[in-house]
Order: sequence, then structure tokens, then C-alpha cells
Amino acid sequence: MNIVLATRNKKKVEEIKRIVAGMPISLYTLDDFPECPEVEEDGKTFEDNAAKKAKAVSDYTKMPALADDSGLEVYALNGEPGVLSARYAGENTDDRKNLEKLLNEMRLVPDGIRGARFACCIALAFPDGMAETFMGYSEGSIGKGPKGSNGFGYDPVFYPAGCKKTFAEMADAEKDSLSHRGAALKKLHEYLKGRK
Repeated sequence: MNIVLATRNKKKVEEIKRIVAGMPISLYTLDDFPECPEVEEDGKTFEDNAAKKAKAVSDYTKMPALADDSGLEVYALNGEPGVLSARYAGENTDDRKNLEKLLNEMRLVPDGIRGARFACCIALAFPDGMAETFMGYSEGSIGKGPKGSNGFGYDPVFYPAGCKKTFAEMADAEKDSLSHRGAALKKLHEYLKGRK
């Protein structure tokens, strides 16, 4: 199956391509469709945003499209940054500023209650209007400062449950086996196997 990845985030594309290697799909990116319009992520949930992006890109390209919406939910912050994870420090922000804001918000949160989870929704939309969504989660906690240089986003402060290393300190294969995106893409893989 030919599928278009509905993202311009190079790190996300790299990670998704790595995780789906070996699945019966050929991936295209939005670089193959430079005229494809941007989709505003204004949904209230990860599912809303992923489904909206996948549908818009599938409608435009006339091909199945796979979109991902993901983020960090910190329990002590009532689930923030959540769907606003990429824009936590404002509209025109970057990973460093988002991390700084998160650590600042959590500076008084004691060790025992720094729990958080990464959530990921993968949406697969088809030109006929059909769509499926797959959720994946990675439970863990937030560290006091960034560690590691691999990964992206909040990876340098996220310790998966039972691990002494952040996602950013892990090799790609180790992170993929524990990540929210890996979990959601495994469900997609099962779905695609069932469609044969």
C-alpha cells in the first residue's frame, strides 16, 4: 500500500519510517506534494488533530494518508501541555523553549508526583472517506533537567517507566520499542495485516 505521511516534521518522518520498516507499505512525504496546504491543528484531542490532518492530505493527494498527533500529558499539570505540546511556549516556539517552560512549571513539583505519559494517535485516512485511528501511550516521569541528545521534543526530560535513561539518552531501537509512537504504529501494523 502506498501511504503519504501527513507531516513536515523531519524528525517525525525519520522515526515513523524507521518503525514501519518491514511493513507492507511504501511511504511518500509531503515533500512529494509541495503544494499540499497546511492543516490547522485546532482539535481538542490528539484523535481530532490526527484525523483532520490525515483526511485533508488524503483528499488532496488522492492516496491513503497517515497522520500523527502526539504530545506529553503531565499529571501534576492537569494533563498539560497535551495537544498544545508543540506550541506550549507560544505559536512560534521551538523544542528548547517548550522544555524550559515545562521545567519552570514543574520546578516545585516533588519527585514522587512527576508522573507523565506520552500519547500518540495515528490516523489513516483513505480517499473514499474511510478512516481509522490507533492510540499508543508511554508512561513515565519528568526529570529535573534535560539529559541526552537523541530524539526531539520532550525526549530529554522523559524517563519511561522502569528506565534510568531518558528517551534522548536511548539508541533509536530502544526508544522505538518503548515509545508511544511505536505502540500506535504496532496497532496500525496489525490492522494492515488484517486488510490483506
